[in-house]
Amino acid sequence: MRVVRSALWAIVVCLAGATSAFAADAARPLDNATCLTCHEGKKGKLEVPGTDGKPRALRSIAGDKFGQSVHANMQCVACHSDIVDNAEKGNLHTKDPVTELNKVDCAGCHQDLWDQTVKHGRAADKPRLGVVAKNIEAYRKSFHARPNADDKTQPNAKCDNCHDTHTFNVPAKNTPQHTQWRLGIPNVCGATCHTDQLEAYLGSVHGKENSKKLLAQAAVCSDCHTAHSISTVSGDAFKLMVSSNCGSCHVDKLDTYKDTFHGQVSTLGYSYTAKCYNCHGSHEILRVSDPKSMVSPANRMKTCRQCHNAQKGLPEVPAAFASYEPHGNAHDFKRYPQIWIAWQIMVQLLVGTFGFFWLHTALWFYREYKERQQRNGEPHIKPDSVPAHLQGKHVQRFSLTWRIAHILFALSLMVLTFTGMPLFYSSVSWAPELMKAFGGPRAAGLIHRGAAIVFAGVFFWHLLYVVYRIARNWNNFKFFGPNSLVPNLQDGKDMIAMFKWFFGKGPRPKFDRWTYWEKFDYWAPFWGVTIIGVSGLIMWLPGFFGSFLPGWIFNVAAIFHGEEAFLAVVFLFTVHFFNNHFRPDKFPLEVVMFTGTFSLEEFKHDHAVEYQRLVDSGELEKHLVDAPSAGKLKAVKVLGFTLILIGLTLLTLVGIGFFTSH
Repeated sequence: MRVVRSALWAIVVCLAGATSAFAADAARPLDNATCLTCHEGKKGKLEVPGTDGKPRALRSIAGDKFGQSVHANMQCVACHSDIVDNAEKGNLHTKDPVTELNKVDCAGCHQDLWDQTVKHGRAADKPRLGVVAKNIEAYRKSFHARPNADDKTQPNAKCDNCHDTHTFNVPAKNTPQHTQWRLGIPNVCGATCHTDQLEAYLGSVHGKENSKKLLAQAAVCSDCHTAHSISTVSGDAFKLMVSSNCGSCHVDKLDTYKDTFHGQVSTLGYSYTAKCYNCHGSHEILRVSDPKSMVSPANRMKTCRQCHNAQKGLPEVPAAFASYEPHGNAHDFKRYPQIWIAWQIMVQLLVGTFGFFWLHTALWFYREYKERQQRNGEPHIKPDSVPAHLQGKHVQRFSLTWRIAHILFALSLMVLTFTGMPLFYSSVSWAPELMKAFGGPRAAGLIHRGAAIVFAGVFFWHLLYVVYRIARNWNNFKFFGPNSLVPNLQDGKDMIAMFKWFFGKGPRPKFDRWTYWEKFDYWAPFWGVTIIGVSGLIMWLPGFFGSFLPGWIFNVAAIFHGEEAFLAVVFLFTVHFFNNHFRPDKFPLEVVMFTGTFSLEEFKHDHAVEYQRLVDSGELEKHLVDAPSAGKLKAVKVLGFTLILIGLTLLTLVGIGFFTSH
């Protein structure tokens, strides 16, 4: 009996102990400390039997690192929500230990938190959570979020692949911890996924600065590819973004790149021209001084010919291209003397031309406006200023040939401006839209060159015609005579007299057939066509000119072409428009260049010296014609106002470009 009694007591004690242990286990809280009793990384390798009978490794968590992470104040079960108290099975997992838990949805969790924050009006209190929400949105559109080619059930990369949920923390900037975190980014990207790229990167100038010199400011993966909105490198989005990413460090190089044709086309949103990586490489970038660099003098032409070859529809560039400066700086004389000199020439030309003629315009407007006030509304030309029998007659000033040439000149120049200025001001908001309207840079280039042919054709036809006229009347033609457009001493006297009139120190001068400003308008296209035409031809035929000219000539040509075009456009649509249309005595439109005639009264007022000479010689009536019909006058006014409206539109676009891109 004593033995039986002892056995019964032993059973009771064991049951009591088991019950007590079970109760204690059931009461155990599901806090992080409890989870770490199994998952503590200090215990070494953790394994449980897998579904296939083979050991399955458990996630090992370093408690000290977790305590320093951004999730340190969260409980494990907040993310691992399928873990609950399950004492009946003697463990804390609802599922059999051999079955893996549900994958935690990092993005979904953070998005829910942000949605709740916004819902309760606390977005301002949680700015960092808003940043995370934007990152989630970017990630879901990124290349990493796409299904993996080998396993369609998995994305290319998940949050945990890059961040390690249990230790993730971005230290404060400008701290040693942040430096160490940034230095580790290449290894995070490359160690398990992008191994080939990591190997190339470690041998590059960026990788050496990062891994050997420990310079955290050297570019890492996220600087070029971004952190969350990573896109495929073959897509337009990446190609258009990568140069700006490079430029976030190489600011001056990005600015000079944008001044080139390659950069202008890229800025407009087209991806087919060379980007930074086309010339410098991507992960394997080396210093220019390194003989292995793609842009070292020995390798430069090989690099250029990767794009400039017959297979890609471009002529192969000659060896002289090696001296082309893709990052030429017009403000650095020491490194780029030719570019600096070209820029200074154009700046002085612009300042001198606009300085004089805008002053001339302002003073002229002021004097005519004051005289109009003094006339108290009376016309500046008296109707009875010519003999009664000649009143109503017009003087033939321009033939039909000259009027057609003028219109072709004007239209071709406007087309040239519309197609060329979007490149010149590629970073301005209107430029991409205008370029899109022309069908893109390639189509716009064809239109531009077609308009250039028309423009040059009119110019050279005019030269031939002038030579023909002079040769035919050689015995009677005087180079410095009253009918010649060659400047002479009288033009200087007239200009001085004009300035005296501006300041009220003398009467308005009387002019012969051509005024000094008309002669300037005539001769200006000679240097303009020469500068714009020759520089444009050089850039149009780089293979031909590069065969016997140095590469830097293309840098100079680009400066001359763009700045002279700017000069021509702004001068024509300000000074020329004022002289002929906008000054008070002519406003709002002078139609003589469209009708070819103007009234005899106006002729006497504007060209009194020629008028008197024709009267004295008895030849005046030979030049008289009937006034244009009302229908013709209406038509030419529509044409004139249309051209003026187009010109002012172009001037506005150029003005916006000038003041917002410099």
